[in-house]
Amino acid sequence: MKDQRVVFISGNFNVLHPGHLRLLRFAKECGDRLIVGVVSDRITGKAAHVPDHLRLEGIQSNSFVDEAFIMDEPAAQAIARLRPDVVVKGKEHESKFNPELAELELYGGRLLFSSGEMAFSSVDLIRKEFYESERRTINLPLDYMGRHGIEPSRLVDLLQNFAKLRICVIGDLIIDEYITCQPLGMSQEDPTIVVTPVDTTRFIGGAGIVAAHAAGLGASVQFISVTGADAAREFSQDGLVAAGVEAHLLVDDNRPTTLKQRFRSKSKSLLRVSHLHQGAISIELQEQMLASIEDVIRSADLLVFSDFNYGCLPQSLVEKIVPLARSRSAMLAADSQSSSQIGDISRFRGMDLITPTEREARISARNHEDGLVVLAEQVRQQSGARNILLKMGEEGLLIHAGNGSGDGWLTDRVDALNASPRDVVGAGDSLLITSALALAGGGSIWEAACLGSLAAAVQVGRVGNTPIQVNELLQELT
Repeated sequence: MKDQRVVFISGNFNVLHPGHLRLLRFAKECGDRLIVGVVSDRITGKAAHVPDHLRLEGIQSNSFVDEAFIMDEPAAQAIARLRPDVVVKGKEHESKFNPELAELELYGGRLLFSSGEMAFSSVDLIRKEFYESERRTINLPLDYMGRHGIEPSRLVDLLQNFAKLRICVIGDLIIDEYITCQPLGMSQEDPTIVVTPVDTTRFIGGAGIVAAHAAGLGASVQFISVTGADAAREFSQDGLVAAGVEAHLLVDDNRPTTLKQRFRSKSKSLLRVSHLHQGAISIELQEQMLASIEDVIRSADLLVFSDFNYGCLPQSLVEKIVPLARSRSAMLAADSQSSSQIGDISRFRGMDLITPTEREARISARNHEDGLVVLAEQVRQQSGARNILLKMGEEGLLIHAGNGSGDGWLTDRVDALNASPRDVVGAGDSLLITSALALAGGGSIWEAACLGSLAAAVQVGRVGNTPIQVNELLQELT
């Protein structure tokens, strides 16, 4: 620990109010390791409104604190024993006598005073936005379920069957980084909003979150993708292992791991910045990927293409993978996202399921005039897909499973199930994998669309790409 800069704070901490939290944040920024001494009941006396073991638990739960203990001795003695590099006290102590100073001067320690920054009371409060879901605004599509004779118990059975499925996900790995900022105002030099970053939170995204969703839903998951040789790759590997995904990440020295940064303030996105390389992977990497797929596909029930058009799935590779999967009787599903770039969902031919947005479908069909049913049928014929789930954002989902002959189109719609979405990022990914798993598990396209819509509703109820868990869907159904 000698190479770490240690910071020490002590106090009663009856209630962790915003002033305490700002001070802890400031102290953490002063070094590498923050140690907090919670003054014991014996020393605190009548000032201890909460028992010391509970005050200690409160301090230990704070993300800034690396170590905490009940301090049953004067602060100067604790400092002599710990020999921290820095001791931090509140600004109100600066003009008073501070007995800690004499001890610090003996070995060259520093005493700093601060009330902390006033911008945020706690990073814990900021991060609650990412990890807490808002599900009170989710409603099941009862009319739709009635039209197709779908009982909640049937959907529960399908969800529980996910644990029997073995799947392979292939596609572009993305790291989503949320940078929470405090606005400072308008620049005086030019009309630019000025912010200061407060906290950074990273999530696995792209095809990686599709694989993590599948694992969270109970399936056995293999994931194949390409990354750069960088720190983002290490973050991805650790995150995928933690999510229960067996990852095969090939390294391309000529590209970074795709990183998408979102600068946010007060729950709103200010700016997005993407660090990426869109060129197709080399022939050598394509051969390595195909070899990995040949090993995995032997036992897979479902193969999912999660394409973000960043070069991981060139057409020549796709055309080799599809017949390979078909020869192993694996079900096939695909999504080709093009929110800020051009893609073509129809290049994934012969899929059992595709899930384009209306915009992606119109780009693929080169059709910007016809209605949705005609558009969906045109994409179905163009791609040879058996089923299409046409994503329409806040308008919900159009299901198309027709044969293209007159009134033979089998088409229906599910409204968006979450009336108050917090972050739409990742909605399509959760819908894709949940619907595909339902089909692979023996469900109908109508049941698959219902479960997929429910997964999307849960996902948009929180900020950031957190893997869906099967219990979250079961909770909504039961």
